[in-house]
Amino acid sequence: MRRDIPLSRFKSLPEGNQGLTCLDHLERQKQYGLNDIIESGINPWFELARNTCKDPMIWFLIATGLIYAVLGSYTEAITLLIAIVPLISMDAFLHRRTQASTEGLSRQLAQNARVLRDSVVLNISATDLVPGDLVRVAAGESFPADGLILQGDDLQVDESALTGEAMPVIKRPLAALPSIADSHEHIIWIEGDHWGLAGTRLLTGTTELRVVFTGKQTLYGEIVQATLTGKQEKTPLQHAIASLVALLMVSAGIMCFILAAVRLHQGYGWIDALISAATLAVAALPEEFPVVFTVFLGVGVYRLARQKVLVRRSVSVENIGRVTCVCSDKTGTLTEGRLRLEHLVPAEGIAEQDLLYWASLASRKETGDPMDMAILERFSEQPRAITPGIVLATYPYTEQRRRETTIIRLNEHITAVSKGSPEILLEMSSLTPGQRSVWLAQVNRLASASHKVLACLRWDIGEFWAGGEPDQSGFFVGLLACEDPVRPGVTDAVRQCREAGIRVIIVTGDHPITAASVAREIGLINQSDGVVLGDELVMQLEQGNTAILEQLSVVARAMPMQKLSLVQALKAKGEIVAVTGDGVNDVPALQSADIGIAMGERSTRSAREVASIVLLQDNFNIIVRAIAEGRQLFHNLQLSFQYILLMHIPLVLTAILIPLMGYPILYLPIHIVWYETIIHPSALLVFQELPTHGPLKPIRKRQAARFFSCAEWSLVAIIGILLTLLILWSYDRSLFPGQDIEHARTMAMIALSCASASATALLSGLRTFSAWLITCLTLVFSVLLVQLPWLASYLSLQPLHLNDWLIAAMGGFLCVASPIILFSIRNRIN
Repeated sequence: MRRDIPLSRFKSLPEGNQGLTCLDHLERQKQYGLNDIIESGINPWFELARNTCKDPMIWFLIATGLIYAVLGSYTEAITLLIAIVPLISMDAFLHRRTQASTEGLSRQLAQNARVLRDSVVLNISATDLVPGDLVRVAAGESFPADGLILQGDDLQVDESALTGEAMPVIKRPLAALPSIADSHEHIIWIEGDHWGLAGTRLLTGTTELRVVFTGKQTLYGEIVQATLTGKQEKTPLQHAIASLVALLMVSAGIMCFILAAVRLHQGYGWIDALISAATLAVAALPEEFPVVFTVFLGVGVYRLARQKVLVRRSVSVENIGRVTCVCSDKTGTLTEGRLRLEHLVPAEGIAEQDLLYWASLASRKETGDPMDMAILERFSEQPRAITPGIVLATYPYTEQRRRETTIIRLNEHITAVSKGSPEILLEMSSLTPGQRSVWLAQVNRLASASHKVLACLRWDIGEFWAGGEPDQSGFFVGLLACEDPVRPGVTDAVRQCREAGIRVIIVTGDHPITAASVAREIGLINQSDGVVLGDELVMQLEQGNTAILEQLSVVARAMPMQKLSLVQALKAKGEIVAVTGDGVNDVPALQSADIGIAMGERSTRSAREVASIVLLQDNFNIIVRAIAEGRQLFHNLQLSFQYILLMHIPLVLTAILIPLMGYPILYLPIHIVWYETIIHPSALLVFQELPTHGPLKPIRKRQAARFFSCAEWSLVAIIGILLTLLILWSYDRSLFPGQDIEHARTMAMIALSCASASATALLSGLRTFSAWLITCLTLVFSVLLVQLPWLASYLSLQPLHLNDWLIAAMGGFLCVASPIILFSIRNRIN
């Protein structure tokens, strides 16, 4: 957290404990502006309307709905226009979420401040602070700006909103301002333990802060500005669907115009030309794509919710399945996020229960210190009866003393118990130098395994206590080691990610030793692998050395902007990046990532609002399950779109080719309605329910937006051409003497219906009840609509003979089944 001060700003700071005058304040406010991190922007409703108008999906739905209305298909027109509502609502929600995120960031700042002006302490609005002001901050209050701590004892600060680490940070007053001669390149560097930062909270003590940076120049302000200027990119799927829809619409429009012109040229008249063009338009317009896309995203939100994943941005359902890299914080995600007393190492002749008992006497619940809480929690689990005692005096922990001592009367006998830094207490013990060396080696061994180690001493004072804290010849009781344990199942989840080609990078503000220890425990790095510091990473990236990203697994001492730089560099390398976070420090990275994942149990509101996904349980395992669910859902959507194209291509080609050849129109509007009643439930119901199966498989990195591979496009084209040829042949066969146009239409509809049932069964694998139901109903209703004479007559069809059924049904099945089966065999071989 070391920060630099420009030399010009440093020279303008008042000397000692002097405050500013009101005149100084006015001059500096003109120079530096208000202490406000956010400026008012343009009208939010205008911004919403402008962003909404950029969405091609909405214009497509409007245009398609108007076309249906002109053609008299009011039900379809109303359905499509209603589908616009959720899209506009989504845009409004995302816009409001950005505003709420900004408001949430603002609320975490101090609203008022006590400042020294003209030698008088005034209560003012925090926005009126300027660099150079002297501000007084008491325990429980937030720092209103970034500044230097000038005085105070036993100062502990909660910096979790900026660093994500829950442990309190010790702060020390700056004894004297550095000399200008110490400046380097017009910059003065001051260590982080002398800084009070906006958005952080003073836990203990009282201090005076010399304001150095205000508004956007604070570390907190930099984070907010990165959030406001960040952009949420459209996903490849959105681009692919928009391109596909545009292509199909243009193609449909051109074909309708050509067909109408040709029918007029052939002498069929305006009515025939209009009906031909209208029928082709209804068949060719791809209204299913945006509807299916919207429905599948809604289904994905529900399916992920069952995995305890709350989706705040529905298009994330697609992106989560494409993730190739996860940048995860450590505390609370990979670990449980709380200290537990895991190891008791008593001295010779001391039982573990006795060591725990003595340590508990030197611990206080009211301090809220995590290590005190861990000791008291472990002691409360012991069956041992507690001997009531009277506390005579308490010497609290301070940074200078690095120990806490309790003087207590137990059964008319006075005992002093102290716990704290092993280095300090071992020197106060009665151990020999050799014994101290042995215990210090034990301390180093525990510390290298990311444990926080305490030592415990006691003194038998006797019946009378003369006062004072003992500091010599204490009886060494033992060591206590606390740790933030790794969550169960994380190791297995990391293994699954690596086997699937998903990189996992730990990005934490914690110490390198602690970060490396956790990474080794979960199998992320080997014993010989090292850790990269945040400063070093950014320096390498700024020098253009992106090769450092290839082997990167752990980044320690990472600052917010460094985490953002890492995410941007990974995306530039082609990774699909998911970022986990819980604090304000994570907001820029969460927004910049392809998938921002907030920890729901302990994240700040700002992190939750800007994230696209919120975990209802802070557990890395859930992320892996969400990725698997997202991949399956994307695969299901691909199958649904593949099915729609398979069914539309032969319908459109035959609807235009047969009239162009001078024959009577093959399909009437009622036939298109029948066919659409088959396509819609199959596309919407069958494929969305296909369950997740099998382990995660590797996927490609970020690439150009393509919904289907070349092989999949080839499969769609082959099936479409085969079905088209089948329908053309059966149509020509039906016009032999003794047959008529109604027979030809019936053959075409049965071929298409059987092809639809075959595609539904083969693409879905009949793995769900709805797949069986839709397949069977398609065949049953096709038989009823054709073989019942009164129904067939109403539909301008006629019953078929057995040989006709064999040709249409078997032909439809073979045209679909043969390519799909061959394609599946090819994939398995490859």
